Amino acid sequence: MKKSAERSSANTQEKVETMTYTVDSMRKAPEGYAWSRFGQPEYTDWLDESLSWKESCYIGDWSFLWQHRFTGPDALRLFEETTVNSYKKFDIGQSKHAIHTNRSGKVIHEGVLTRFGEEDFVVHGRGGFWAAFNLEHGNYNAQVSKEDWFIFQVSGPAAVKVLKALTDSDELLNAKYMHVVPITVAGHEIHALRQGMAGEVGFELQGPKEAGQAVYDAVLEAGKAFGIRKLGGRVAAINHLEACFPTIATDYIPAIFDEDMAEYLKYFQSSMPAFAQPAYIAGSYEGKDISEYYRSPIELGWGRTVNTDHDFLGREALAEEKENPRRVIRTLEWDGDDVAEVQASLFRDGEHYDFMDMPRDQRGFMWADRVEVDGILAGVATSRGYSYYFRKMLSLATIDVEYAEPGTEVSVIWGAPGHPQKTIRAIVRPAPYKTDKSRGDLLATV
Repeated sequence: MKKSAERSSANTQEKVETMTYTVDSMRKAPEGYAWSRFGQPEYTDWLDESLSWKESCYIGDWSFLWQHRFTGPDALRLFEETTVNSYKKFDIGQSKHAIHTNRSGKVIHEGVLTRFGEEDFVVHGRGGFWAAFNLEHGNYNAQVSKEDWFIFQVSGPAAVKVLKALTDSDELLNAKYMHVVPITVAGHEIHALRQGMAGEVGFELQGPKEAGQAVYDAVLEAGKAFGIRKLGGRVAAINHLEACFPTIATDYIPAIFDEDMAEYLKYFQSSMPAFAQPAYIAGSYEGKDISEYYRSPIELGWGRTVNTDHDFLGREALAEEKENPRRVIRTLEWDGDDVAEVQASLFRDGEHYDFMDMPRDQRGFMWADRVEVDGILAGVATSRGYSYYFRKMLSLATIDVEYAEPGTEVSVIWGAPGHPQKTIRAIVRPAPYKTDKSRGDLLATV
């Protein structure tokens, strides 16, 4: 058994070392490739589930996120030197959206960083791999370990009522946005991070994996009286679209495929399970180089997080871009009649347009489509999805500043290169599209 494991490891390492990435290779996903991060595709049905974060609340499982714990005197310095964030104020119990960039200011990884103690930090997301790599290759008095936590989002107008039915903690109602408070659920002491990935008041429940099922069941039981829904994989990312939370491998390709990142790419690939190995691209936008699918924090709408008061990779590039942004993120509202024409083509003989999955593509591609104004490339549309609540086909788009004014009419080109293509009329709208209520008064929701 041991020899078999060693042989498998050697084969994996060899595969990592010989793997090359081009735009063409990223357009060819392996057979059966699909992201399976969110568990079941549907529980009731995706139409019903998509209303949950506007009318009641949902529980969604984000336990697939990787977790790393960093401890030691230099743990904070590690993050100061590897993220765009400022840490002049970083209280115990506070969380930050930690963003890592390359020399050109493009996003390598990002995730949620929480300070649990003076020298105790936990990262949820791929950013933990980049931080661990820098710890291993730098001069830091710190240690890293992998954690295995459950992460359940409970979000929507009734979310606080559900959680209050489970715990008498006064701290819950006093929680600041992006801060963790301790609560007890089903006899287990866990963490509740106040956040709002659905653009609504919500908490992310976190704790050791062995307590996960008991906590999940308790939330569902308490939520019955408030119309709680389980959030399935088909619709989970629609709240990211409506609330404008750009996502890795969906709205941008991680900036790890350049020559100067070769050593880290090997490290990263060897650490990841098979389903999360490469990213794949699709759509009408024809990039000539993988770097054309990279995005900066400015382009993704995270400019406020970029603080140039310290040194980090990409600092100079991002300082200049903050002063003179070239592209910004917006929502595009696709014309319903044009979308219907795409679907109707499947019911006619002869050629038809590429299938437009509903509510969104399920295969985990970065679906990147050309955005044009009078035939000129104006941006790239991503995260295309159908919002049942708004009855609209929407997408995010990184778009040139000159075309970014809400109300601007643009065109989206639908269809892969070499396939029949449909020009779809679209209107530039703000991002987020849905009114953000995530920082609302908790007391008003009880």
